[in-house]
Amino acid sequence: MTKQWTLDGLNCANVNREQMEKTLQGNVHAINCTSVRPYASLADSLVQLETVRATVAEMDDVALIARSVADIENAVRTNRVGVILGTQDSTMIEEDISLLASMRELGVRILQPNYNKPNRFACGAPQTGPEDTGMTSAGADWLEEMHRLKLVVDLSHCGHSSTTDFITASRGRPLIASHANAYEVCPSPRNKTDDHLRGIAETGGLTGAVMWTPAIRHDQRPDMDDYVNHVDHMVKVAGIEHVGFASDTTESPATGPEVWDRTFGPNGTNQNITGILGDWFVYEDRLNKDYQSLSHTPRVWQGLEQRGYNEDAIEKIMRGNWLRVLKDIWGE
Repeated sequence: MTKQWTLDGLNCANVNREQMEKTLQGNVHAINCTSVRPYASLADSLVQLETVRATVAEMDDVALIARSVADIENAVRTNRVGVILGTQDSTMIEEDISLLASMRELGVRILQPNYNKPNRFACGAPQTGPEDTGMTSAGADWLEEMHRLKLVVDLSHCGHSSTTDFITASRGRPLIASHANAYEVCPSPRNKTDDHLRGIAETGGLTGAVMWTPAIRHDQRPDMDDYVNHVDHMVKVAGIEHVGFASDTTESPATGPEVWDRTFGPNGTNQNITGILGDWFVYEDRLNKDYQSLSHTPRVWQGLEQRGYNEDAIEKIMRGNWLRVLKDIWGE
């Protein structure tokens, strides 16, 4: 098999040398890096972006800012991590979408309209049923500006109705859900329905199957087989060309147990997402049995191979589909 390097569709780990070294140990050479914390103000988001940019510049022997597919290919050639600057919402530019151009100038290449709370653009995954009022008119303007600027539209944290609205309004222009699984396999509001998976595929985009445990299985701690079950379903529904990989794994340093419990743990802020898991969901067992670090990424390649995927199919899921979609959107 050719070199098993991976593009991670959503990486929320800290940006530091220790983390970049673990990432390279896993042969991960590009990451969609959450560079601005959700709900950050414009001023705070600029500080956070500059911190990431400066940190990467200080360790340019192991990392670089990736603004294009050519930059990602350069990272592979030079054994570095291509850090794609991304955000998991657009709160910082709610008052003026023209600031998306400024974000682009600073190197940001992937944005979500919103995180888990409703904002000016759409509703989040925790809002279900009538609470999810869908994409707003401001959200439609945001979408048009994102497409005009050749920025990647990421629907991962949108509610189901909002996701449907963005797919419809995109009119076939590529979209992604960088880190979400199959709702039919695990009925979490954070996952996407079969209609969403097909709809995103029909735009030429992809959905990144994610290692985050609450999106994999609820009744017991998931393992690699449980993760690949999602990949299988997503490939069946959307096609092998429209499924990718995403870790969404925090490490170096990991969040402590008290903070984790009240944020992403069983007593977290979104009870219909993290409060519905079984008693197994405790700090020590919060991660997949077979994947607790970016250094474990080769295990995903092995898990897919053991399930019967051939080399070409695995390469598409682990990097090829991502590279195609990014090139299609960025044009470079």
